[in-house]
Amino acid sequence: MHAQLTFFDGPRTPAELAAADYAGRNRIEPVLATFAVRTYVLQREDGSTVIVSLADDEQTLLDAQKAVLNTELLPDEDPALLPGADRVEIYPVVAVMPEGA
Repeated sequence: MHAQLTFFDGPRTPAELAAADYAGRNRIEPVLATFAVRTYVLQREDGSTVIVSLADDEQTLLDAQKAVLNTELLPDEDPALLPGADRVEIYPVVAVMPEGA
């Protein structure tokens, strides 16, 4: 199992957060649905966001990342509000703790 951490540093404006939410729902989620990837979105009050994606292998994460980056913006998306991730890191998962452990 591997994890990808995608960081969007804050602060982010309400307009940037709304644009990211729209892009996620309407452009990115449909692409990710074609991959065996589980995704968690973590967000602080200032809009700082970390997206944690888990997959059985690193190649799945790389393929999903490539597919997302190759999507074209939707006609109503403003590229100025979607600056992209500040950094992306991939790690092997070395331990999983069961619930209640």
